[in-house]
Amino acid sequence: MNPFTSTPLYAITDSLLMPGEALFAGVTAALDGGCRLIQYRDKSGNHTQRLADAKKLLALCKAYKAQLIINDDVPLAKAIGAHGVHLGQDDVSPIIAREHLGANAIIGVTCHASLDLAQQAIKQGANYVAFGRFFPSNTKPDAPPAPLSLLTAARDVCEPTPIVAIGGITLENGAQVLAAGADTLAVSHSLFAATDIKRQAQVFIALQKNIETR
Repeated sequence: MNPFTSTPLYAITDSLLMPGEALFAGVTAALDGGCRLIQYRDKSGNHTQRLADAKKLLALCKAYKAQLIINDDVPLAKAIGAHGVHLGQDDVSPIIAREHLGANAIIGVTCHASLDLAQQAIKQGANYVAFGRFFPSNTKPDAPPAPLSLLTAARDVCEPTPIVAIGGITLENGAQVLAAGADTLAVSHSLFAATDIKRQAQVFIALQKNIETR
């Protein structure tokens, strides 16, 4: 079962929002709430800390039978044996990442608002493609906007490759994003800044069920 089509919630950590032990407390709460996709995103240059954090997160994810994806760092993903890596357009290609991480690694690629970039990523072996931002974002405030209609168009171009939506997604607009064509919602601030992260994860996951029962 592909986790990117079986769950609507993809939790992205934020090192500024979740410093120190808050990282593990927040991720544990999200896992307790049913989240099974975690991306470790830390743009700091502290390689020793990032290695230690990633190892601890991987053990945590394995305990919950969840997947840990590393943001932008193929060597780190390989060093700890993470489930996969998420690549930006300035990172190595999925082909090179696959050579380092192996056939079973999950490789995702940021495609911004470009179907052409998505098609290229899929041809190079990406397991999922990510589009966005769709709304103003705390994590990536300067990212170029993308229309929700892009997700509908991506259905024709990208299937059966899973489609991830990212950028300013909240409980208020998440159902709209899923209905437009996304398989999974990549969420950072609107999950981990919540007072009750476990409950927030549960409600995000329920968005998909509400759409399916309409």
